[in-house]
Amino acid sequence: MKPKVIVYKKMDASVLEYVRNYCDITYFEKLDAGSYPAFLSALREAEGILGSGLRVDQALLDQAPRLKIVCNTSAGYDNLDLPELRKRGIMATNTPDVLNETVADAVFGLLLATARRMPELDRAVRTGKWKSQLDSSWYGVDVHHKVLGIIGLGGIGDAIAKRASLGFGMEILYHNRSRNEDCEKRYNARYCSLDELLSQSDYVCLMTPLTPKTQGMIGQREFGLMKDSAIFVNGSRGATVDEEALVQALRQKKIRAAGLDVFAEEPLPPDHALLQLDNAVLLPHIGSATGETRLKMAMLGAQNLVAGLAGNNPPSLLG
Repeated sequence: MKPKVIVYKKMDASVLEYVRNYCDITYFEKLDAGSYPAFLSALREAEGILGSGLRVDQALLDQAPRLKIVCNTSAGYDNLDLPELRKRGIMATNTPDVLNETVADAVFGLLLATARRMPELDRAVRTGKWKSQLDSSWYGVDVHHKVLGIIGLGGIGDAIAKRASLGFGMEILYHNRSRNEDCEKRYNARYCSLDELLSQSDYVCLMTPLTPKTQGMIGQREFGLMKDSAIFVNGSRGATVDEEALVQALRQKKIRAAGLDVFAEEPLPPDHALLQLDNAVLLPHIGSATGETRLKMAMLGAQNLVAGLAGNNPPSLLG
């Protein structure tokens, strides 16, 4: 008999077909108030869960007595209560690496768009404000040969450093839990303290996972250390930043601008203060959002699920 699993997010047909070869699927394209009772009913028999965003904590696990593996189709896993999963002997996986280059494209594009004020100037052209020769009020700032500070030099951070160093001649500073000597050799990156990075960088790019240690790690003190000409880019998780402090830093011109792909509350509320600021470029958490990459992420999640239920080590098992 095939193991029973839940797939709770819209998946490509090829991914569902792959899983169905090995498992009996209960499929929910999305979880909402209407589908959640059926989800809870299926959870009582499920041995595996595949999807992303669902909060898997003690309360949910108490309703899943047969669960053996939880598979995120995302690089992040802050939705998973890993200590509780370990205590119960339940495997947990994510989908790292397959999205590194795609997210790096998006984050570096966000940096460029913020530096050169592309969304703001696009609006100006569309609304008829471009009527004469440009003056300095339209100017942005250079990216090439500036100093980029990367906080969190994992796989995505490494890919951002590659674009910055080899493509734009930027000097790379980084702060990480441990040294990345390969990146130091390839891109002449320099390891430094967080405070040194903040004070010396023209661009500060935050790429850390969300953990208790990184929650709110960039706040009023950290924005105060940055140059008033600095541009801040967040491609990690919204909760790594104190958004009220960021809004104040932008309003008071303590930093020049910010490019954000993630927020504390998503979707961003319509009355959020960031929406009123011209010096903030805002994206709807689209870092990995290309068809090719999302398919790779879903298939890796499916491979994790099948391997774990077959008694093998999943390709990307979380420790």
